[in-house]
Amino acid sequence: MLPTIERDGDVVVMIDQRKLPAQEVYVRCKTAAEVARAIKTMVIRGAPAIGVAAAWGIAIGMRRSTATGTQKFTAEFQNTCDLMAATRPTAVNLFWAIERMKHRLGAAVQSGQSVDQLKDALDREAQQIHDEDVANCRALGAFGAGVVPADARILTHCNAGALATAGYGTALGVIRGAVESGKQVAVFADETRPFMQGARLTAWELMRDGIDTTIITDNMSAALMGQGKVNFVVVGADRIAANGDTANKIGTYGVAVLAREHNVPFYVAAPLSTIDLRTPDGAHIPIEERNAREVTHVGATQVAPKDAKIWNPAFDVTPHRFIAGIITEKGIFRAPYTESLKSAFETEALVRS
Repeated sequence: MLPTIERDGDVVVMIDQRKLPAQEVYVRCKTAAEVARAIKTMVIRGAPAIGVAAAWGIAIGMRRSTATGTQKFTAEFQNTCDLMAATRPTAVNLFWAIERMKHRLGAAVQSGQSVDQLKDALDREAQQIHDEDVANCRALGAFGAGVVPADARILTHCNAGALATAGYGTALGVIRGAVESGKQVAVFADETRPFMQGARLTAWELMRDGIDTTIITDNMSAALMGQGKVNFVVVGADRIAANGDTANKIGTYGVAVLAREHNVPFYVAAPLSTIDLRTPDGAHIPIEERNAREVTHVGATQVAPKDAKIWNPAFDVTPHRFIAGIITEKGIFRAPYTESLKSAFETEALVRS
């Protein structure tokens, strides 16, 4: 499986997703600031992967701390957490991972551990977040495989694969799970303008796995569904509100509307860490807006008039009524989502206050 991100001593190594598919280049981040920059500049992207990166960034940042007392170490830790939190606003996994690291440090401090022991505790927590993400993706992939048609013609939008996680993937985890269960699968990958994650990343991943993959431009989805060439849609998520409204890469909402019109089931695949019960609905999800150059240029080539007004939201919100089910590592949850998603956390004693 693709080594999206890993720890190498006191360095965090991640594949530079901006360079794919032309180049397979790895970035070595030696400091927390370098990890934060990698998240902000899209070296690494995808909600679960961002969470893992933040955890590792905090761990290596604090590993380099020269503080000898708990009070100074804790103050440095808070500054490092703030640095990570300021990178990207929409993906809730980022904030979930930071909270996990804060909880681990707080418990270690409370028990009277030394600074060296605090560093070890943060290392262990980051490793656990990393390992859990891979295991969760495999589990949700197995659950999702059960609802994929035997002869599947799947449409997916953006990249929710191994590159968007610590490994295996969410939406692509469902696809991989279906293939591993013996189902015949063909995938249509929306190119996903303007950052082209579908054309550059999803197709690259699936083709490496030998999965039948066809790239289409975003505005071809309606024609494809109209011709009956799609019988299943699965996408990832960056934040799922308590009522099931889901933020994912811009264009996902349009795909969901098209799927409803053509009676194609539309599923969201994400770990529980992407579900934010503190956000009541999609209207309360913060939507990141990115640099206009992503729209006005393709690489170094300008494709829009100079000084044209540009609107470039990175995400949109799909209302819960369009979602047939939310596939997680604990099973598939269905409407009414306000009840089913809450019950998932109650079962695991994970409801966030």
